[in-house]
Amino acid sequence: MPAFLLAGLLYAGSGIGLSLWIALRSTATTSPTGPASLTQADLPWLAGAVLSGGIAAPVLLMQGLSVVPGATPASTASLLLNLEGAFTALIAWFVFRENFDRRIALGMALIVAAAALASLEPGALGGVSTGALFVAAACLAWAIDNNLTRRISAGDPVTIAAIKGIAAGAVNITIALSMGGARPSAIEVAASGLVGFFGYGVSLALFVVALRELGTARTSAYFSIAPFAGVVLALAALGEVPGLWFWLALPLAAAGVWLHVTERHVHEHLHEPLEHAHGHVHDEHHRHRHDFDWDGSEPHTHAHRHARMLHSHPHYPDIHHRHPH
Repeated sequence: MPAFLLAGLLYAGSGIGLSLWIALRSTATTSPTGPASLTQADLPWLAGAVLSGGIAAPVLLMQGLSVVPGATPASTASLLLNLEGAFTALIAWFVFRENFDRRIALGMALIVAAAALASLEPGALGGVSTGALFVAAACLAWAIDNNLTRRISAGDPVTIAAIKGIAAGAVNITIALSMGGARPSAIEVAASGLVGFFGYGVSLALFVVALRELGTARTSAYFSIAPFAGVVLALAALGEVPGLWFWLALPLAAAGVWLHVTERHVHEHLHEPLEHAHGHVHDEHHRHRHDFDWDGSEPHTHAHRHARMLHSHPHYPDIHHRHPH
């Protein structure tokens, strides 16, 4: 299938599949509280994320791959796509002031370098072409998307992913139809939609949860190890044997992940008063009363207020720990 059409069907499968899940969830649940709804204050952040990551980035990527003169080979594009993790971390650290230290920066660098090596092929670095610049611009757009999505990550991740999938699917399919070409068969549409539901939809919903719990840079670092999961699956399902670059990259990725997962960031910090809604349990950050009948089930979701608190414990830059250092 043409690249725009396939991209559109993948995104559409994500959006439609998650929308059906939302409908089934709403009819099956008996809990008095549901997922946190997006608020009016979230809409500008969501709109920016949809425009940058759901619309601009896929179009830029497809331009770089197949449309403009000097389009970049797929091998070079695979290598360049690792810029997304680096751009995401840089924006998170220096624009949104997410906390990091030398340990986290080194771990991020190792993971990105490993992902770059894993996607490297002989002759892949053949110079910077116009197409390569479009791919790099797509990575920057996805990095902006990641940081904007983090701002609304307390909301329902399935709803966020569904909206982005429907918007991106509609735009890419419209572009594909305007360019003409053969229409896909029903089997191709169904297969693309199924892959999109899991690979784009479920994946993005989990990504939003990670943004909420870990912060932007760390989530992107872990997401950068996806090529290694792909190699393992290719080895198991297709009998493919990874080349030398993979085995050189593997210890770099392992070292980078080890630096992150063994991080212990602890210091005395101040929680300013905050009111928001998200799924939670009644831990030391959630000691509040309820203005509704609560059956004691956890986790549960409702609007709640955090009082001013000064304490010390290990933490990540999650939605409760966005304090200066």
